[in-house]
Parts: sequence; C-alpha cells; structure tokens
Amino acid sequence: MGCDGGTIPKRHELVKGPKKVEKVDKNAELIARWSYCALSQEKLRRPIVACELGRLYNKDAVIEYLLDKSAERPNTEVVVHVRGIKDVKELNLTDNPAWEGERANSKGDRYEDLHCAMFICPVVGLEMNGKHKFCYLHTCGCVFSERALREVKTEICHKCGDPFQDDDIMVLNGNKEEVERLQQRMEERRARAKVAKKSKKNKAAETVSKPEDTKENPAPPKAGSSEPKAAAENGEDGGSSGPGLSSSSSSSSSKLSRPIAAGGGKRSIQEMAEKSEIYKSLFTSHSTAKRTKEQTSNWVTHTPYHF
Repeated sequence: MGCDGGTIPKRHELVKGPKKVEKVDKNAELIARWSYCALSQEKLRRPIVACELGRLYNKDAVIEYLLDKSAERPNTEVVVHVRGIKDVKELNLTDNPAWEGERANSKGDRYEDLHCAMFICPVVGLEMNGKHKFCYLHTCGCVFSERALREVKTEICHKCGDPFQDDDIMVLNGNKEEVERLQQRMEERRARAKVAKKSKKNKAAETVSKPEDTKENPAPPKAGSSEPKAAAENGEDGGSSGPGLSSSSSSSSSKLSRPIAAGGGKRSIQEMAEKSEIYKSLFTSHSTAKRTKEQTSNWVTHTPYHF
C-alpha cells in the first residue's frame, strides 16, 4: 500500500475510477473498411465484388462461403443476405496512377501516405479512401464518386455507356441510415423478381395447356381442303374426263400419298438410293463401321464404336 521506503501513493493508485472509453482511430477504421474484405479480413484484390448493402468483398472469399456455408468463419453475419453469386456485383474500378503498391515504403525512410488509395473516380479523380462518398451502378458495376454523379447528371454510365436509373445507384460503405435504405430497396427488388418469376411460370403453364386442349377438341376440316380430294376421286372414277384431267388427278393423288408413305414406315439410310455412298459412310449402320470378332475387345466403354 505504499509508505514504505519513503513513497507516497496517489489517489488514482488507490481508488479505481470508471474506465475510459477507448476511442477508435478514424484512419484505422477507414483503412479497414475500404482496403480489406468485409468477410475474410484480407486485403482487397481483384476481382472485387460488392453486395446490395454496399460492402466490399474479395470474390474468392464469397465463392468459398457460398460453396460451404457450414464451415466456421468469422464475420459471417455480414453476408447472411447473400444467397448466391448473383446477389453480388463485380466492380469495374479505375486504378490510381499515384498508387505505388505495398512495397513502396519497405525501408521506412520516407513518409507513408495512409490516405493514398488503389482506386480513384474516373470522372472527378477523387481517391476511394473513405474520405469521399463513392457509389456503384447495379447495372454495370462501374464505380464513381457521389460528387461526379451529382455534378454531371446523366442517365448513361460515364465509363461504359449503359443506361441506369436512380434506383441502380448503390452507396459503398454507407452509414446506418443509408444501409437501411439499401436493405429496403433490396427487399423490394427481390419481391418484384419473385412476382415476375411466378407470372412467367403461370404463362408457361397456360401455353402448355392450350395445345392439349386443341388435341382433345380438333377443329373440323375446312371445305377448301376437301375439294382437291373430291376432284381427284372424280377424276380417277370417270375415264371420260380427258387426258388433262386424268394427269392432274394422278399427280394430286401421288402428292397426297407421299406424306402417308413417309410417315407410315421409316427407311434405313443405307437403303436410300438418292443418298451418296460417302454420306452413308458417316453413320454407324454402314458396313465400314462394323467390326469382326477379332477386332472387338473384352473391356467395355461408353460407346462401342472406337477406332
């Protein structure tokens, strides 16, 4: 308790007061959000994807999570809303020419700028380091600063030229209110997609049911279609109709009989006289494709024809 050896204890050494609240370093927080993956806590590297809530991930980390959700990983609560790879968008980022990489200050003999980011806005040139608000387009994945979208108002992407709407603008690493707004828009978008998918299924079922109804209740034959048959029968029965009429009736009867013969029985390709020998050799029924017993093997493959 002190007082030994001439030491005098002070009040803060004897009385324990309330603990001081530890303040988070803002620079460290910005670096963690804009330079590291929100799921694996590794440094961001291409390809980089973003979810509908504006969080940044490494694409390989998201794929590993989707392949095995049962594995124990930290920070899995940030990707609960990601159901598949379609729920994330690969970002089209613009490299910062002033970025020298991680090994630029390996010796430690010069000033290291912590706010120097890997990517910049292609329109205004602002660095994507957390000091400025950045957004990405849900349609094409291009990333811009909010200042560029506010000052240069357009309905076409500045980088790739794809059209977009105001609902397609997603804020990256937004505050609590912006995340809640993005989550509400995400739920509305998924509800609309679910309704559209259900209506598409109903339309497909209706189109399938219509041909079945027509098969059960076939339409009566038209009057015009029976006239050539009647004329052909009259021409065959009456020989006094003349040579012109008899030839026309015979040609019409042959035309009518061709589809019936073709549909009645199937002919082998090797029996078709109009086909060439080279064409017939392309099929396995040709004599060149057949093998003798000496050429066959004991083992079995997925197809018995191998040369």
